[in-house]
This record gives sequence, structure tokens and C-alpha cells, in this order.
Amino acid sequence: MSVALLLFPDFALILLGALLKRYARFDAAFWTGLERLVYFVLFPSLLFASTATARLDFDATAGLLGACLAAIAVGIVLGYLARPLFRPDPVVFASGVQCAFRFNSYIALALAGRLGGSDGIALMAVALGVGVPVANAAAVYGLARHRRSGILGEMARNPLILATVGGLGLNLLGVHVPEFALATFQRLGAASLALGLMAVGAGLRLVGALVEKPTLAWFLAIKLLAAPLVAWLIARHFAFEPLQREIAVLFAALPSASSAYILAVRMGGNGPVVAFLISASTIASVVTLPLWIVVAR
Repeated sequence: MSVALLLFPDFALILLGALLKRYARFDAAFWTGLERLVYFVLFPSLLFASTATARLDFDATAGLLGACLAAIAVGIVLGYLARPLFRPDPVVFASGVQCAFRFNSYIALALAGRLGGSDGIALMAVALGVGVPVANAAAVYGLARHRRSGILGEMARNPLILATVGGLGLNLLGVHVPEFALATFQRLGAASLALGLMAVGAGLRLVGALVEKPTLAWFLAIKLLAAPLVAWLIARHFAFEPLQREIAVLFAALPSASSAYILAVRMGGNGPVVAFLISASTIASVVTLPLWIVVAR
């Protein structure tokens, strides 16, 4: 099966969300509520269940985790270079820089399952378990620093960080989540992928951000080109196993996280700019993601 056909079902769900938003009689409050449900309940449940039950063999996955963290680090470093290079508006910069290194975890787990089945999901869950707290902490730091608000407090209230750290903590301590509780989290998490992808499609907005064009283009180039290139070079240099190489490049090539918009709005950032970056990176990834996966293979 070609890579394009392999990824089609997940991009079809994004398109379905966009069509439902445009043509179905669901008002804006419905989609806002759906986004909040996915962000605060369903997706944290998926992250918690995945990280609490993942087989954490850090020796076997050290290279994969290193490549994923390197991709995030490249996004952060190059993203912050936009400030001296382009001198953007401070609010635009603080809101948009997170889109250079944050990644869409809904798409990550959906595509990892398509590439490697349960093994692919397990590898991606470990990558997310390490990457989500780092990327979210960096995003919260940038916005909290701009607002001069409590960075630790914002991080302590972030549901994705709490779910990931909680699941990893129980896993590392050897604490087994009771079966009835785990099944509940898994059922909630299963709903997050389809609804999350449709919410991504419903949130696509390419208007209202006609400002700081060089800065926005810079952020997009980092996320879709520079970060996956670094991950691919690392995977090639250290001769990763095929599935780990694909997961590392997939992780780095993901479009920006849809939750970046929620975070920016909640923390007083520029929502339209972030919505544009998420939308542009998601639409462009329909082309770039299959190409990077072909390269990884």
C-alpha cells in the first residue's frame, strides 16, 4: 500500500471536520465544546493510558527519544531566532513560536498505528510521553513570560502535562492502574483520535493572520522541513531500526498542535495567528508528511 493511501483515512477525518464545520448545522459553541472536551478530557485520558501501560525500555528507545527531543530543540532554538531576525510584534512572536516545535499528537498516534500497528503506537506513546511535557512547558513558558504570569502554575494546570507525567510516573514506579479504571481511560482515549482529527479540520482557518509574514513562514519552515531533516539525519547516522526511524521522522514532521490555539487564547495571545499557523501546517503536511515517510523508508 502506498504511503498516500496509508495516511488517507486520517486526513479524510480532518477533511470531514472541515466539511461539517462549513455545511452541517453545528454552531460555533458545539465545536468550541468539542475542542475543550478533547483537550481537557479525552486526549489526556489517551496519554495517561498510553504512558501508564507502555513498555518503557529506555535502552532500546534511547536513540528514538534523542531524535525526538533533538527535533523539539531545533524547533525551539530556530523559533527563537525569529526575534532577532525579523523583530516581530511581541504578542505575535510569543503566540506563534510554539508552532515551530509543538506537534499534533492526535495525528501522531493515528499515523503511528497505520505505520506500525500496536508497536508503532507504543513507540509513539513513549515519544509523546517525553516530548509532550517538554514542548508544552516551552510553549507555556513563552506565553507566561510574555504575560509575566506564573510559569510553574500554568504548567501545573496543563492537562496534557499532568496526564503524561502522571502516566509515566505510575509506570516507572511499577504501579498498575486497576483494570476497570484503565478500561475507562482507554475508552475515553479511543474517542479522542477521531474527534480530535475532526476538530483539527473544523479549526482550519487561513484568514485573519496577514501580519508578520516572514516570521510565520519561518515558523512553518522549521516545523515541516528543518525539524524532520534533523530527525532523519540522526536516525540515519545511528542506523535506527526501520520502524523507529519512521516514528522518529513522523514525530518531527507532524503539523503544529491544535491545542496551541486553546493555549494562546487562554493566556491572552494572538489567536488568529496561531489558528493560521496550525491550519497552514496541517494542510501543507498532507504533502510533506507522506514525502518524509517515504524518505524515512
